[in-house]
Amino acid sequence: MIITTTPSIEGRSIAEYRGIVTGEAILGANIFRDLFAGIRDIVGGRSAAYEQELGKARKTALKEMEDEARSLGGDAVVGVDLDYEVINNMLMVSASGTAVKLG
Repeated sequence: MIITTTPSIEGRSIAEYRGIVTGEAILGANIFRDLFAGIRDIVGGRSAAYEQELGKARKTALKEMEDEARSLGGDAVVGVDLDYEVINNMLMVSASGTAVKLG
């Protein structure tokens, strides 16, 4: 399945719009990793713990969105938008786009 942030796919035509699709992921970060991530951030290092959690959440949200598009008979998702939020030490990632059938 083609997933893109652009409103169209170069060289392909959109035959039919199947609807808006979304995927969400909320992951909790381990308290000890949170503590050490904060320390690494203070000394200017990268926070590997948060980067890993963020990657997991993004992949989960995109997979849920793709599954929803497939269930609507779509073979691509265009106009994808990713949003990130931190809520009470929980990481939330949401993905949304438009499922389409390509011509």
